[in-house]
Amino acid sequence: MGRVGLFLALTVVALAGVFVGLLVTGDTQADVGPFAARFSLTPSLSGDTDVQIPPLGSLGLDSHDGPAHLTVRLDTLDQDRTFALATDANGLAAASQTAAADVQRGIVLLVERSIVAGLLGALVLSAIVFRNWRRVLASLGIAAVTLAGTGAVAAITFRPSSIEEPTYNGLLANAPAVIGDARRIADQFSQYRDQLQRMVGNISKVYATFASLPVYEASPDTIRVLHVSDLHLNPAAWTVIAAVVKQYDIGVVVDTGDINDWGSQIESSYADSIGSLGVPYVYIRGNHDSAITASAVAAQRNAVVLDNQRVTVAGLTIAGIGDPRFTPDKEGSDKAGGVPEMLDASGSQLAATIAAAGTPVDVALVHDPASTGPLNGTVPLVLAGHRHAREVSIMAPLPDRPETRLMVGGSSGGAGLRGLEGEEPTPLEMSVLYLDQSHVLQAYDEITVGGSGTAEVTIRRHIAADDSPGEPPSTAPSAPLAETVSSNPGTQASAVASRPGVPTSGSPGN
Repeated sequence: MGRVGLFLALTVVALAGVFVGLLVTGDTQADVGPFAARFSLTPSLSGDTDVQIPPLGSLGLDSHDGPAHLTVRLDTLDQDRTFALATDANGLAAASQTAAADVQRGIVLLVERSIVAGLLGALVLSAIVFRNWRRVLASLGIAAVTLAGTGAVAAITFRPSSIEEPTYNGLLANAPAVIGDARRIADQFSQYRDQLQRMVGNISKVYATFASLPVYEASPDTIRVLHVSDLHLNPAAWTVIAAVVKQYDIGVVVDTGDINDWGSQIESSYADSIGSLGVPYVYIRGNHDSAITASAVAAQRNAVVLDNQRVTVAGLTIAGIGDPRFTPDKEGSDKAGGVPEMLDASGSQLAATIAAAGTPVDVALVHDPASTGPLNGTVPLVLAGHRHAREVSIMAPLPDRPETRLMVGGSSGGAGLRGLEGEEPTPLEMSVLYLDQSHVLQAYDEITVGGSGTAEVTIRRHIAADDSPGEPPSTAPSAPLAETVSSNPGTQASAVASRPGVPTSGSPGN
């Protein structure tokens, strides 16, 4: 073997040994405030830092150049310290004051452990490959130079101001208050330190609220359905939907209509975002959606448009019918006669289709809740929209017929431009439904994202078995997932309370 070949072999073995060493033992754990945080390094050409905050998502920082990528994962919470945060007025302040020092200590421990792990990996692998102590020492020297060079590159290219322009992924994209208003952070390290403390403090509040949610453990075969409705051309809706699909591992998205405002050809491109979700999308027309709208949705590779039809998606059998009206002009819809009879007839059509199928249907979709009467006792679960306000009820039981639950979704698009007409913007609302292997609803999470100008996210968890006919569903208190960041400080969105009963048509704002 020539000198060049030997050097290449020594280099390859050294780098491979460093990589294996880092992969096996090159991480460390340190406390950051109330969190048990895990720090790890992996080879990377781009460098950068990734702060993972389950279940909210992750925060990417262009902190340094390669060849090492830093990952900080905020994992478990210490029960005692978390309880202190929730009960002691000074607990949060005390924890957040030490956050930056905690992170710095964790990185120092990580660097020390990574050096040892990398050198040990190179030593073991070179000893196995070469079985020659001189070549082993040479390979170990190359590994040491590589690790030193990596540290030097990271130190020289370190950018404390990188937190000024972070990249949000997951639900953090819709709750930037977790790290504060990043655009206002100066590039001085002292302010970077203060912002880091605030970030940890806010995330501590996030995790403390989860203790108030009812306990529900989803099994591996649980089917997760995301119910959206009344997007009304709001582009922000797709960001929230995509984040929830990813974070909750959604199996299918169901849309109960009014994806557009006027049903025009120029609005058709709004449906293009459906194709990027990566999961099946089942849709029915609303009264603001035209045949053009339905065609635009159907053109998406993962979309199914139902109009008095049924389909099996993600293991669920879903039947749906579009709204019989096309009334984008509210004044025209108010003057139209025979609307209740038209909506009732639409529900009867779908009920007849379900009965004729001869096999059970798990979920029925209509746009206006006024169409749901004929579906009572036909399916266990009916989803609707139209009202821009959540309503959940168990419909009045019928003799010798199974129970039917009606879930009316709020506006996942914050009612579009209508949402800006009031004193406070209408929040974006959607629900995650958990169905077991028998396709029975076990629980559901109501997700609310503050409307335009706010950044608050709330989740309410409901256990389906606790719901009773004629009564609002049981619920935990609203759990704010982040402080509000708004041009109008103090404005906060909260989930709309569920109300029993079957609503009638003609509600405002539709």
